[in-house]
Amino acid sequence: MHILVSNDDGYLAQGLICLVEHLQKIARVTVVAPQSDRSGASNSLTLDRPLLPETADNGFIAINGTPTDCVHIAITGLLKDDPPDIIVSGINRGPNLGDDILYSGTVAAATEGRFLGLPAIAVSLASFEGNHFATAARVVVELVQKLQKKPILSDTILNINVPDIPYENLAIQTITRLGKRHKAEPAIAATDPRNRQVYWLGPVGEEADAGQGTDFYAVNHNQVSITPIKIDLTHYELLDAMALWLAEND
Repeated sequence: MHILVSNDDGYLAQGLICLVEHLQKIARVTVVAPQSDRSGASNSLTLDRPLLPETADNGFIAINGTPTDCVHIAITGLLKDDPPDIIVSGINRGPNLGDDILYSGTVAAATEGRFLGLPAIAVSLASFEGNHFATAARVVVELVQKLQKKPILSDTILNINVPDIPYENLAIQTITRLGKRHKAEPAIAATDPRNRQVYWLGPVGEEADAGQGTDFYAVNHNQVSITPIKIDLTHYELLDAMALWLAEND
């Protein structure tokens, strides 16, 4: 099996290196990842300049672009004659739970792989301390082997969040839905050395919908959260009501 690995923390990130070490035990691995940390890049593409793939000393390919750039160039360019069988994005330092997936470069890299026809997994270690990347890597190896035996639906991405604890302390692996956060904290104003007003984005919101069955609940109870997601933002329940609304307002 040939696995394409990418991330949003950059090609030298500890989580990516740990993931590759584990996946190389079961497959051939190609790494195409951002040259620097591109967390929060979401599904953005670089359209205003060319992108330069460079092979690092460790054999990883680093690109001066976003996670989506990396996966797109890998699948449609660098690996077009040797296509991967699956893409795994991560291991992200920090959770990607609930609304986080809308901003996550980790999830975006997996999404691009799915758009281009590959099974896709996004995996995050659900803390910023980063003490147990090996736990998440072992979980990914198990899931990849399961996917080999029985593939998932073609339009599905698996968003995995793993508690930052030793593997032996994990409770279970459970299928979850996305929870929700409260709105983000306000932007923080500051003054730069040239006396200009600048702003730092505020922290993400606290948990709002985090009850049983959600990804938040699973991680908070030492469970591996596996959330199947797809990228179709249509609000289907409102289609008929909106059609009536439109007709009534003609």
